[in-house]
Amino acid sequence: MATIKDIAQKASVSAATVSRILNQDDTLSVTDETKQRVLKVAQELNYTKHLKNTVEKSISIGIFQWYSVFQELEDPYYQAIRVGIEKYCADHNIHVVRAFQSDCNYPDTLKDLQGLICIGKFNKSQIKSFQKLNSNTIFVDMKTPKIYCDTINLDFQQAVTEALDYLYDLGHRKIAYLGGKEVLADNSVYFEERKDTFINFCQEHSIDHESFIYEGDYSAESGYSMTKQMIADGDLPTAIFSASDPLAIGAMRALYENGYKIPDDISIIGFDDISVASFSNPPLTTIHTPAEFMGEYAAHYILLRTKEDSLEQQTPIRLTLPCNLIVRNSCAAPRKQS
Repeated sequence: MATIKDIAQKASVSAATVSRILNQDDTLSVTDETKQRVLKVAQELNYTKHLKNTVEKSISIGIFQWYSVFQELEDPYYQAIRVGIEKYCADHNIHVVRAFQSDCNYPDTLKDLQGLICIGKFNKSQIKSFQKLNSNTIFVDMKTPKIYCDTINLDFQQAVTEALDYLYDLGHRKIAYLGGKEVLADNSVYFEERKDTFINFCQEHSIDHESFIYEGDYSAESGYSMTKQMIADGDLPTAIFSASDPLAIGAMRALYENGYKIPDDISIIGFDDISVASFSNPPLTTIHTPAEFMGEYAAHYILLRTKEDSLEQQTPIRLTLPCNLIVRNSCAAPRKQS
């Protein structure tokens, strides 16, 4: 029996696009030609009968993103989470409704759904409002001090420690931090576990870092400007830990423009392992984060909660996924001082 993946492959589109076309998603922006091509392929593969058999079991879930569409394009990490959700939903005939924090009417868009996945960072007031809107809600890429809602996040402490252990073993004792500040809807600043872990590690290992902490936003442009400022300050570290790959890529450009060679003059390590990281010059050593799988698992969890035989949930849960270091060519032992 033909599947959505079969249609996607033959129609040369993504499985998520096929699912949204077959579910008549009015928010999908594709050409009529693409829609007709997908429907024609579905008919050729005799998918219509399969769809009729499953439509009664189909559910609808919402994806709420704190980033705008344009911000998502700047940050492949959040895009990967969303793709993971939509990929899982496409494979399981789940209809997806998307909304953004910038949408003034998002509560109306997201009402009467079987589940809700919120991607990003939210304050307590927002968390309560989403839980009131939909009791089957999970928050992705957010960690609360106390577990009072369902969340999926990454083990930042383990990941940063592994990255810094690697730099330390190479001989680095002067390491800079490039990070970003994430501001919540109430203008409070979200706690950055990567920065906190970095500071604790440096203090425990007597690493010179106090004057090497730079924070902007999570973009290549910010990494570029912060590294230019670092160079202008005149006292470069031997290594840079970047809290995202876009930050690291921006930093690499600033270093090259000022005549520094990576890793001969300075080592740099990123975070996320976005697709372009392996194609930078040199290929970027980074922390791989299972962002797409995190999205898939969030959708899987929401689906499990809709089953008639699912356990009655009496307490919130926190799911923490591991990350791992990907060693490429952007790090080396520090140059010996003559």
